[in-house]
Amino acid sequence: MLQQLAINSNTYHGYSLEDAVKGASEAGFTQIELAAVKDHTGHVLPEMSSKQLSEIKELLRSYGMKCVGIGAHSNVMREDGIANLLKSIDLAVEFDCKYVITATGDAHNDADVIEDEAVLVKNLEPIIEKCEKLNKVLVLETHGNNFATGTSLKKLAQSLNDRVKINYDTANVIFYGNILPYEDLEASVDYVEFIHLKDKLGAYNEWNFPAIGDGELDFSKLFKPLTNANYKGPISVEIEFTPAGPANLDEVNEAVKRSFNYLTRLLG
Repeated sequence: MLQQLAINSNTYHGYSLEDAVKGASEAGFTQIELAAVKDHTGHVLPEMSSKQLSEIKELLRSYGMKCVGIGAHSNVMREDGIANLLKSIDLAVEFDCKYVITATGDAHNDADVIEDEAVLVKNLEPIIEKCEKLNKVLVLETHGNNFATGTSLKKLAQSLNDRVKINYDTANVIFYGNILPYEDLEASVDYVEFIHLKDKLGAYNEWNFPAIGDGELDFSKLFKPLTNANYKGPISVEIEFTPAGPANLDEVNEAVKRSFNYLTRLLG
């Protein structure tokens, strides 16, 4: 599974995409999920010019880094969120990657409660149609108030079509869903096509996501259902630290390198 590893550029929240690509490359990563979340981590955005997008593609090429997904968190319960996600699918075409990643609500401080799932399904229709047309896969993340677990997202995906799968975030199910991921991942793995590999420290509702291997998750146990299911999708490493954030870029780079080394020992 080592060849499936990627870095989520949101790990470098507050730093440039060049910082992310350089730091991740030096750590050993050759694949990246580009964060495309406006007003949070907008390393790539739909409104960027052709020149800007070309410069990003050249940056990736110069470090031998391949894009595996566009992390385009959008609140699809709002019209502007639907519009943003539709435009973000074009970024997946631009960067020649298969996956567009979102949750159903806001990227942070998600307060929406989806009382009528039929409204969500209707809102997703044009997004699914565009994914179908452009041969992309929409992966919905275990995140927020409404779909915090793999099993809840599996049920939603089953009501849609094959263009919709799960992005399983191994720590979000703890933070948002108040459950450990092991049995939930096993129960939903047949619908999982993208992984946010994240560690967790502290209480369930404590924002503390350290380097992989520095937290309390048992990754040997986590990888078993993936191995048993012959999982072939990206495994995107995401480190979100604590609310205080990392002290500096060196701390981020060290956490990324430590994560890669840990996973190399575990998977190699």
